[in-house]
Amino acid sequence: MPVFQFNPPERFVAGTVGQPGDRTFFLQAVGEGRITSAVLEKAQVEALATRIEELLEEVHRRFGSPPEDVVEPEDEDPLEQPIEQDFRVGTLALAWDAEAARVIIEAQEIDETAAEDLVEDDEEELEVFAEEAPAHRDVLRVYLTPGAARAFAARALKVVSAGRPDCPLCGRPLDPAGHVCPRQNGYRPDSLV
Repeated sequence: MPVFQFNPPERFVAGTVGQPGDRTFFLQAVGEGRITSAVLEKAQVEALATRIEELLEEVHRRFGSPPEDVVEPEDEDPLEQPIEQDFRVGTLALAWDAEAARVIIEAQEIDETAAEDLVEDDEEELEVFAEEAPAHRDVLRVYLTPGAARAFAARALKVVSAGRPDCPLCGRPLDPAGHVCPRQNGYRPDSLV
C-alpha cells in the first residue's frame, strides 16, 4: 500500500463536509499537484490537535524555542476540491524530528482485515514511521514546521468546536430537529414541538 508523503505540504488542514450533527471529518494534505484526503473521527481530530500542542510545549521546555516556531496565518479556506476519500484513519502517530526541527504526523488506514484475523495470542505489532507502508494499510505522512503545526492545531480545534451547540442543562449536543433533555424528564415546551 502507498505512503502518501508530504515533506513539506503546500497545505495541511482538518476540515468537514456536511451539516453539524452529520459531518464527515477529513485530514487533507496538498502538494506537488496531488491531494490526499483521509476520513477520521471528530475525537481523533481533537486528540491530534491537543497532542500537537502538548508536543510543541514539551519541545520548547526541553530544547528551547525551535526555529520556524512562528505561527503561520490562519487558513480558513474550505477543503480542496474534489474531496475524494483515499482511506479511513485507524491509527494516528505523532513525533518530533529534532534534526530537521519538524513535527511528523502519520495517519494509517484502519486495517479491517486484521479485525477478522485477530487472534488473542497472535497480535500484529503496529509499526509507525516505517519506510514502507504496512501490507494492508495506506499511510499519510506529513512533515510540518512548528509554526505550521500550531496553525494546523488551531484550525482543527475550531473545526471540532464548530459543531452543534451543547444543551445548557445536560451538556449533550442540541439536535436541529429538537432535543429531549434528560434533565427535563423528556418535557418539551410546545414552542419546540
